[in-house]
Amino acid sequence: MTLPATNENYLKLVQSIGETIEEVRNMAVKAVNIELLRANWEIGKFIVEFEQHGSEKADYGSSLLENLAKDLRVKFGKGFSKSNVYLMRLFYIKFPIFQTLSGKLSWSHYAELLGVTDDTSREFYIKQCENENWSVRELKRQINSSLFERLALSKDKKGVLQLAKQGLTISEPKDIVKDPYVLEFLKISEEIRMTESNLEQKIIDNLQVFFTRTWERFFVCWQTV
Repeated sequence: MTLPATNENYLKLVQSIGETIEEVRNMAVKAVNIELLRANWEIGKFIVEFEQHGSEKADYGSSLLENLAKDLRVKFGKGFSKSNVYLMRLFYIKFPIFQTLSGKLSWSHYAELLGVTDDTSREFYIKQCENENWSVRELKRQINSSLFERLALSKDKKGVLQLAKQGLTISEPKDIVKDPYVLEFLKISEEIRMTESNLEQKIIDNLQVFFTRTWERFFVCWQTV
C-alpha cells in the first residue's frame, strides 16, 4: 500500500529518520575533527621531543622542518607543507595538554589562532569561537579587526583576563550598541572614547548606509535560498 505524502505518521517517520541521519553525520564530523586535532598535536609533540634530545631547533627557517615536510609529503601526500608542519609544532607548544583543546574548533581555526602571539588574546578568541560558533572566515576577520585589543581598551587588567576566560557576552540591550562589529562598521577609531549620546548620533548619521548594507545582505541571502 502506498502511503500519501500528507499522511501524518509517515511524515513523522521521515522526520525521525532524517534527524537520526543528521545526528550521526554530525557525530562523525566531530569525531574526525577530534582525531585530526589529535594527530597534528601528536606530530607537534614528536617534533618538540626530538628537539629536546639535543637535535636541531625547529624554528621556521630550520632544515629540520623543510626535510620533515618533504618526507611526510612523499609518504602521506598533501597537508604537510613546511608552514603546516611548523604550525603543528607550535600547536603542541601552545596547547601542551590535549584535553584543553576545544572539539568545537577545527584545525583551520587553530591554524588562525596560532598566529595570535598574545596568550590572553588567543584565549579570548577561542572562547568567542565556542560561544558564537564562528566560522574560520569570521574568526580571521575578527582577529584582523583587532577585536580583543579594542575591547581591552576599556578594561582593567583583571577585566581583560576575565574577558579572555569567558568571552564577550551581551547581558543588556545597550551592550549591543557597543558591539565591536557596530563600531567597526561605523569606522570609529579604537582610540576614541565616545559617550552613548554621541554614539547614538553617529549611528543616526550612518543610518542610511546601515539600512542599505542590511538590505543588500538580505537580498544576497534570499537569492541563495
